[in-house]
Amino acid sequence: MRRSLGTALVAVGVVVTAGTALGSTGGGSAVPGGFPMDAFLAHWWVFPASIVFSTVALASGVSGALFFSPFFMLGVGLTPSQAIGAGLLTEVFGMGNGLRSYVKQQVVDFQTAKWLLAGAVPAVVVGAFAAHYVDPQILKGIFGVGLVALGGFLVYYDPPEECVPGECEGEFLREKNSGRGKTTIESADGETFTYDTCWRPPGVALSTVGAFVTGLISAGLPEIITTQLIVRCRIPPRVAVATSVFVLAIAAGAGALVHALTATPVWYIVAWSIPGVVIGGTVGTRVGKYVPSDLMEVGLGVVFGFVGLLILVTEFVIA
Repeated sequence: MRRSLGTALVAVGVVVTAGTALGSTGGGSAVPGGFPMDAFLAHWWVFPASIVFSTVALASGVSGALFFSPFFMLGVGLTPSQAIGAGLLTEVFGMGNGLRSYVKQQVVDFQTAKWLLAGAVPAVVVGAFAAHYVDPQILKGIFGVGLVALGGFLVYYDPPEECVPGECEGEFLREKNSGRGKTTIESADGETFTYDTCWRPPGVALSTVGAFVTGLISAGLPEIITTQLIVRCRIPPRVAVATSVFVLAIAAGAGALVHALTATPVWYIVAWSIPGVVIGGTVGTRVGKYVPSDLMEVGLGVVFGFVGLLILVTEFVIA
């Protein structure tokens, strides 16, 4: 925990330095070309909120941006494109601990990840660019509908980790997923995973769709990839989750970079959220094993559905 706190303090310094160098728009008495210190100090509460969100996200295995983007829109008051960009940038740092751990454990299927990234990286870039040209009201509507749909998915479907690999693929996909050789992953702790090499085209198509949605509204890719790798490709859950995190880390990094280049990042916000997720990520990975996954999934589904409806009502009914 001390190490995480030290890392978080370093993250604050790095982000504040970057914000000072690049400048910022929106909020506070910003000095031209300087960092808006007044706005930064006024938003101190983003830090503890980020710890809570990151802890819950890592403990439940869902995308952290699902929390941060609506929080930045409804709680902080950022525009949809600013909120989505800040959410992706925060998520890139938040998944650092998990990514490093999975790579160190040697449980990432890099061959499958390579194909998924071929569709995901271009798509997330297109989605991130589109987020800055879509009307803000339409973007909020898409985000609200997406959250409601995801909430329903989490409530009515079993977590991917509890699915029986291959049970829902159907005869056609079962035939396509067979006879393509074997993939073997040997983890650092001595466990060996051997399974049929999956039929690539559907995975590339699904990762492309998920990545475009992620670039547009900052969520969707990890949920789609993890589910299809386990249910369709019959990949063991430990390998599927690790591969999904690896793909998301690279894709989210590309999306965050596009958002940073196409608009001025809201540095006075991410200077609090990034160190918050560094600490929360460490806590979440430790407490996650004590929380029943089915209970967490249902609870999050209800929360996401409620937030999605709140966004839709405040934007299209009350307004």
